[in-house]
Amino acid sequence: MDSNVIFLHFLIFTLCTLVKSKSSLCRTSCGDIQINYPFGIDEGCGSPYYRNILVCSESSRLELRTPSGRYPVRRIDYSDPHILVTDPYMWNCQDGDRFRPTRPFSLDTSIHLSLSSQNDYLFFNCSETDVIVEPKPVFCERYPDRCDSTCDSASYLCRHLPECAHALGGATSCCSYYPKATESLRLMLKYCDTYTSVYWRNLGASQTYSTAPEYGIRIDFDIPVTTRCLQCQDGSKGGGTCGFDVENRGFSCLCDKRNVTTYCKGMLSNLVSNKLAISVSKWTATAVSVAGAVGIGAGVWYFRKVKAQAPVTHGVQSNENRLF
Repeated sequence: MDSNVIFLHFLIFTLCTLVKSKSSLCRTSCGDIQINYPFGIDEGCGSPYYRNILVCSESSRLELRTPSGRYPVRRIDYSDPHILVTDPYMWNCQDGDRFRPTRPFSLDTSIHLSLSSQNDYLFFNCSETDVIVEPKPVFCERYPDRCDSTCDSASYLCRHLPECAHALGGATSCCSYYPKATESLRLMLKYCDTYTSVYWRNLGASQTYSTAPEYGIRIDFDIPVTTRCLQCQDGSKGGGTCGFDVENRGFSCLCDKRNVTTYCKGMLSNLVSNKLAISVSKWTATAVSVAGAVGIGAGVWYFRKVKAQAPVTHGVQSNENRLF
């Protein structure tokens, strides 16, 4: 085979190898928890709205990162979009009457996450001079305009603590209150010893009771779906994975061998038309630069070698000195 053809094959192979897909690095699970769109635990994977909020540790423990800390994720439900997390600083059944220092849980309001209305918060040993601790039905009947400000001492959950109905002694008071903002939660914890969150889990229509309480914080999320993402995921068009460019947060379809801006089927033409389009990480761009320099250096060396061996023809190109 002509040495010129071999050299061109080498350059093309080098470039194609450098723009290979990062989809193989988009892990689809952490421990026994599935990681699907819109989430990702690797750079460039999932939706940029949820970039870097999930962390998978070396021990395959999935955690949610928020302004108030990192919290273990118990499960992610994509059909009823929500994340269930636990807060190690909240009261649990093992604590009994021993109340540990706690801190308020908070979310970043700039991302597409929100505390679910299916959460109930129980507060323990609140100061009744600073917090309205009353049976809510009676209080709301007497003061309807202040109904939302009361901490309900007649709460069903206070009387039937999940998993440990008798964990608290008779001297411990309990009331239920839903803080509408992080600041409200901070104020409550200023006047209460501690708190916990109970989430009403959906058991399905086949069960005697449709819901059951369990400890945890339910966080609802949106699944941002665009036409490009749907086309990327379409099995008839290659079945790619929706991701994004880490440099400009633009859409990227992660395929088996390439990243493209449309969909995987016919991805080579897409790739060429987009100038060998998308790099989904900084190291890819760096690698391209390094390999480009190597390729250019090899090209210069090769042409010098050809030139040195070519016969002198005073500027006339013949079959013996033709480069291509």
